[in-house]
Amino acid sequence: MEANVLQSLQFSTWVDLEKIGSNTSGNVRFSRGFRKSQKLQVLISAQLQPRRPPSSHHKKVSLEVSCSYNKLPASVIESGNFHAPFDEGLIVKNKSQEIKPYLSGRCIYLVGMMGSGKTTVGKILSEVLGYSFRDCDTLVEQEVGEVSVAEIFKLYGEDFFRDKETEALRELSLMQRLVVSTGGGAVVRPINWKYMHTGISIWLDVPLEALAQRIAAVGTNSRPLLHYELGDTYTKTFMLLSALFEERGDAYANANVRVSSEKIAAKMGQRAVLDLSPTDVAIEALEQIEGLLKGEDGLCAEF
Repeated sequence: MEANVLQSLQFSTWVDLEKIGSNTSGNVRFSRGFRKSQKLQVLISAQLQPRRPPSSHHKKVSLEVSCSYNKLPASVIESGNFHAPFDEGLIVKNKSQEIKPYLSGRCIYLVGMMGSGKTTVGKILSEVLGYSFRDCDTLVEQEVGEVSVAEIFKLYGEDFFRDKETEALRELSLMQRLVVSTGGGAVVRPINWKYMHTGISIWLDVPLEALAQRIAAVGTNSRPLLHYELGDTYTKTFMLLSALFEERGDAYANANVRVSSEKIAAKMGQRAVLDLSPTDVAIEALEQIEGLLKGEDGLCAEF
């Protein structure tokens, strides 16, 4: 009979920083202070607990990694996504508390193509920052009368929807402490950037191939610009996304911060962008905001 008792182990070893990203099944994030050394002596504590049906051959492992360097006190390395959502949550929470004083209540606006994760990532950011979350599409739906975006496009046309979207952004720009998920096409109107630049805008940049896979997997009925007759869903989605990005790509670059899923995946040693969790993206977004707002002397940058 298999034991369900928690097992613990602890050992010390040397870690080569150049190899740790590629030789792990998860990811480890190091604070900037530790990246200067090629190797670190680390103390690894692991707790193993079966969380699986009898037929499975895998266990989830939670690792806490501490390290000491040149007589500095042992310090917990900034993360470890070894199938441990709690650890990810702790990282994103700690990072949010670091940058929150520099935000000074300014709103955060998420822009990007449909399916880029603006709503999911936005809710994570709002929770850890203690902000309220607003979705522009939902606000427009409520203003028109609780009908869906797809129905608004069908009944009134895209221009009508964009006008309502701009009005929603104008009202949001007068508020503070919000994380706002915008529609994929909000970036095409210059007036919308006037409103969004009252806060901090973040472009969630996801490769079109990954977006097409994600959207095709859940269907296109809720996407008014992608709803078409039956066929090869992935190919048609990719082609239409490509056409939309051709129109919007330059506009997305107006964002204050760009969060590239490809770069996150490469940094974490992941094989595919779709393997990233929303929390991974949220952590990177907070790090990018930190870089924007904090100068080398640690003071808040002019914005």
